[in-house]
Amino acid sequence: MSEPTDTILQVENLKVHFPVTQGIVIKKEVGRVRAVDGVSFTLKRGETLGLVGESGCGKSTTGLAILRMLPVTEGRILFEDEDIAPMEGRQLRAMRRRMQMVYQDPYGSLNPRMTVDDIVSEPLEVHGLGGTKAERREKVSALLELVGLRRDMGSRYPHEFSGGQRQRIGIARALAVEPALVICDEPVSALDVSIQAQVVNLFEELQERLGLSYLFIAHDLAVVRQISDRIAVMYLGRIVEIATRDALYREPLHPYTQALLGAIPIPDPEIEKARDFQPIVGEVPSAMRPPEGCRFHPRCPHAMAKCKVELPPLVEMADGRAVACHLHPG
Repeated sequence: MSEPTDTILQVENLKVHFPVTQGIVIKKEVGRVRAVDGVSFTLKRGETLGLVGESGCGKSTTGLAILRMLPVTEGRILFEDEDIAPMEGRQLRAMRRRMQMVYQDPYGSLNPRMTVDDIVSEPLEVHGLGGTKAERREKVSALLELVGLRRDMGSRYPHEFSGGQRQRIGIARALAVEPALVICDEPVSALDVSIQAQVVNLFEELQERLGLSYLFIAHDLAVVRQISDRIAVMYLGRIVEIATRDALYREPLHPYTQALLGAIPIPDPEIEKARDFQPIVGEVPSAMRPPEGCRFHPRCPHAMAKCKVELPPLVEMADGRAVACHLHPG
């Protein structure tokens, strides 16, 4: 992992709400799904920030909103000191050159009717990069080699590759336009466990070589621990804790973070049997009707009366981490 230098991405009070309507001809809004509801964090240049949480907490929606692939309801997205939240058209397209995404599904994210050469060169054509057709082909071959594939594989189709190889093709496509920020949306969750470590190692090698910054979205805490410099924990549309990787795993402060880490199985059966672990009870509440106060309080073993009425802010602690919990007022 490389040493971060300055801020490349700053997200401030990001909200992504989806209207819920009734009616066929005349549609009436009856509610809003608060998929992301006031998320703030920063990402340093050359850093990897892991974004973790249960399914449905808003992780992927956050990533798509940063890329402006979903409409932003409120908030600012400062990328390289420019607010991209209000950008449209040509201005947004130019900015997207510097931001790319690697998707979760290596099977569904590649066009089965295109060769690998065409898939990887498509971003170059869209952005008018790469020179002549021959020069683009040469760049594609170099990109395939960079991600651990042979140059002569460019003439093949996606169905001729394994899942891990397809994800490498997706990474090559993301790198084609030389981005500064790559958002990785569960990039190894669809792969065999034996292949996951290889792909994670590739991400780390590419970061070291190209100076990339990653927002690494995942639910697998072991994968996040390997690749991340800092980790943000998300619950029901809000971030509840941000800390360095070592601090978070050594001493999680938020009860939700503690429960997530406690759910990781320990290989030693004696230690596993002896440890004191309290699983999270209940179901995740609806993002359409989140609880008042702290959103975790209906499932929290330490909930107080204050938690039920007052939403705790994300407060920076003395050690540099931030936590949104009334147990840790700062």
